[in-house]
Amino acid sequence: MTEKHSFQPITPGKTRIGWIGTGVMGSSMCGHLLAGGYTATVFNRSPNKAASLVDRGAVLVSSPQEVAQQSDVVFTIVGFPQDVEQVILGEQGVLSGSSAGTTIIDMTTSKPSLAERIAQESAKQGVASIDAPVSGGDTGAQNATLSIMVGGNADDVARVTPLFELMGSTIVHQGGPGRGQHTKMVNQTLIASGMIAVCEALLYATKAGLDLTTVLQSVSSGAAGSWSLTNMAPRMIDGDFDPGFFVEHFIKDMRIALDEAAAMNLALPGLALAQQLYQAVVAQGHAKDGTQALILAMAELNQVDWQGTGQ
Repeated sequence: MTEKHSFQPITPGKTRIGWIGTGVMGSSMCGHLLAGGYTATVFNRSPNKAASLVDRGAVLVSSPQEVAQQSDVVFTIVGFPQDVEQVILGEQGVLSGSSAGTTIIDMTTSKPSLAERIAQESAKQGVASIDAPVSGGDTGAQNATLSIMVGGNADDVARVTPLFELMGSTIVHQGGPGRGQHTKMVNQTLIASGMIAVCEALLYATKAGLDLTTVLQSVSSGAAGSWSLTNMAPRMIDGDFDPGFFVEHFIKDMRIALDEAAAMNLALPGLALAQQLYQAVVAQGHAKDGTQALILAMAELNQVDWQGTGQ
């Protein structure tokens, strides 16, 4: 158990924020905290990606350990579980620089078991650990409308909720350590099969000679509506495959979910199919494109030349 009395209230202008991972989403999320009156110490393996935050007053340091040494609350949002393990539990990681009373919040989509391990190791040092993966992509990060799925001690979660409220519009505590990550697996399972449906629908409309934009007007607001249809289908139509969320990261998420499902003796054939189709996207050279690039693999499967005509 962590020592609850050692944790200070969250106060703009006083609470020191640390941020590790200033990529597509992290930069916007940290920016909201700066706008909310908090100071920030940041680290990114590619320092140039932190330039916009430094321009706004953040201090760039050379290791996760240094971030922790200068922070009361440290956020991480990196790529893969092995990255989470390195930046938090590694030799120069966050925990190595944390003192009692520090709070670590990992917002990466990662393994539930790793979140539990981090919480256990953190507690030994009087450090709180929270897993808080998000959904909403680059748009949600920019607009501070993310859904934040939170796992951790209830008191710790309540204490840092003012920070979450600067980044998201839906913040739900799901239970103890790892429960936020499990909830994110539910989210990714829903999205995976839904993206197949969006691509199949657009290909059907194309073959039928329909105008894709007007088709979306008809179906997006009805029973078939979804976040993916509203936000990803227009990008597919426009041929815009810039990453709001990388294909390679989505594949990572699906692998975690499939592994967790197997451990629970669950068969999830829809998720498995989506993972295989996204593997085809990678084979076509689009690992670092956005998840909407699934349309390219499915168009190839149907011998449709998808150039994003906006027809």
